[in-house]
Amino acid sequence: MARCLCHHKSWHLKASIAAQHHHPYRAAYDPRHPFRLTAMPLPKLLAIGGAHIDRRGQVSGVYVPGASNPGRMSEDVGGGVFNALRNAVQRGVEASLMSVRGADAGGENVARAIGEARIRDLSVVFLDRASPSYTALIDRDGEVIAGLADMALYELVFARQLRRSKAREEAAAADAILTDANLPADALARVAELASGKPLFAIAISPAKVVRLQEALPRVTCLFMNLREAASLAATGADAGASEIAARLRAAGLGSGVVTEGGNAVTGFDADGIFAIVPPKPTSVADATGAGDALAGATVAAMMYGKPLRQALREGIAAALLTIGSPKAVAGISDRALAQTLELVPQPQRVA
Repeated sequence: MARCLCHHKSWHLKASIAAQHHHPYRAAYDPRHPFRLTAMPLPKLLAIGGAHIDRRGQVSGVYVPGASNPGRMSEDVGGGVFNALRNAVQRGVEASLMSVRGADAGGENVARAIGEARIRDLSVVFLDRASPSYTALIDRDGEVIAGLADMALYELVFARQLRRSKAREEAAAADAILTDANLPADALARVAELASGKPLFAIAISPAKVVRLQEALPRVTCLFMNLREAASLAATGADAGASEIAARLRAAGLGSGVVTEGGNAVTGFDADGIFAIVPPKPTSVADATGAGDALAGATVAAMMYGKPLRQALREGIAAALLTIGSPKAVAGISDRALAQTLELVPQPQRVA
């Protein structure tokens, strides 16, 4: 027994050293050897999509349309895929990011943020182009009033970059692929081809952009949307409920998906039907901007570790709750904080 414990302590020391150097291995319990921990490779997630400058202007009082509103402006690096990917890394996933940017100050900030997040940067830099950016105006409660997307570079070059051999090689080495509708439709079709039977996760981004995923829907493993985005994709009226929209998307060939509706129930669907999880009220609200990306990233990570969508989504909701309480689009979420919040998230309830 002493010998086993010594081995156990030695492994912990090696694991601690590996963690300090960001070594892509995790501890795994082997039931055949209950006193032995083995090092297992982290699941590899390749993200293809937006990583750009994110500006957020928050109104300090009651928002008055058409008038000058006092408030505060902040700038960070964001993007649907990048924000979700950073959340997945916090949950123990080895990540790579394929995006495009310019050789300007914004691009330098994006590159720095990718490195700080311990993500392999596979992005292409264009010397004569400006980096994409997104500017959001949010009210004092953290809800988005309007957004401005300056992302011409994605439209112009992404599809061409995905036809290169490097894209095929990286996709072949990944265990799953995560993308977003910041990409034009032809680039998203190419991503679906690159997935080649591997899990393909997608983020809707906006009601205007989610329709770009229409042709790729049968190949998407799970799509993350809010209610307005889901209604746009399903071509339903504004008064349609989440469960009705989910039924239409299933009929359109989407295998599984998640539909959020602010602080209301989160609706999910998979091969077994439609279900809902009613999230607890957040203890504090700082900025809801990155909550959907946190939900997507944490859910994807849990699914890559083998959890079914219904349980993985509970972890995603817990991550979203913690993000809402943070002024940052990507909150630093510890395992302990996630576990404590997860205890407050109820089990999914069958809807249909």
